[in-house]
Amino acid sequence: MSTTRNPDRLVLFTDAVVAIAVTLLILPLVDVVTESKSEGLDAVEVVTEHWTQIYAFLLSFVVIASFWLGHHRLFEHVRAYTPAVMRLNILWLLMIVILPFPTEIVAGYDSDRFTAGLYAGNILALSICQSALTWLVSGHRELEHQDDPVSRRELIGSFVLTGLTLVAFLLAAFVPGVHFYALLLLLLSPITLRVWNRRQAQVS
Repeated sequence: MSTTRNPDRLVLFTDAVVAIAVTLLILPLVDVVTESKSEGLDAVEVVTEHWTQIYAFLLSFVVIASFWLGHHRLFEHVRAYTPAVMRLNILWLLMIVILPFPTEIVAGYDSDRFTAGLYAGNILALSICQSALTWLVSGHRELEHQDDPVSRRELIGSFVLTGLTLVAFLLAAFVPGVHFYALLLLLLSPITLRVWNRRQAQVS
């Protein structure tokens, strides 16, 4: 297996792209201030008239920050990477970079199954990429630090989050009236993992 011994360059590139994606999220709100001023709206009305845009920005900021933190924790275990890891990481970055697009759709259009499904689908693709990266690194001596390997808890936690995201996507896209409430399922990830760990401890 061909490996590159230092993943720092890949991590730095990833961090830079994530920073750009987060910056792109706020730019439409900056434009809102300029447009609102030209329309004669006061500062309070800027907020009250554009709360959906603000909500969409905050939601996407939390999503990107959460996945970046997960990526950061994963790469603390990585001492080398293969072309497969690099390609998966680039696909993960693609999902990050795409996120401002459905964010703008959410901000500009009424909530329905399409807008909610598009947004949740983006998060699902991102979660699948992150789980695949975690699975690829876990247990591979060529990739992970021998004294700091990916834990079973981290691997299972990644799969649990992806499973919940899949359910959230299906609910958002195909069940009338659910829309973005389906994303609340993602809050169950740590609880589900905790229950699973307790049951594993009882079996052991």
